[in-house]
Amino acid sequence: MKAPQDIILRPVITEASMAGVAVRKYTFKVAKTANKVEIAEAVEALFPGTKVEKVNTMHVRGRMKTMGRYRGYTASYKKAIVTLTADSKGIEFFESMM
Repeated sequence: MKAPQDIILRPVITEASMAGVAVRKYTFKVAKTANKVEIAEAVEALFPGTKVEKVNTMHVRGRMKTMGRYRGYTASYKKAIVTLTADSKGIEFFESMM
């Protein structure tokens, strides 16, 4: 069993992800080996009072970057969009940024 801090790595703060906060969708960068059930349990454990309705996951490929004459790829990662139930408490970190 993994600790919730090992599953949820960090929040994703972009313009598109912050638009989802209004409809109770929160975006996180998660461990590549985590599945949807583990992600849902980790969110409920890290943020008391939240109840997860569904979890959507996706693998984000690394992008090609150029630094002078050198080329390489950024690291790939797994992203999860967590939808909370209507009667659930929101996540304060995201709501304080709005």
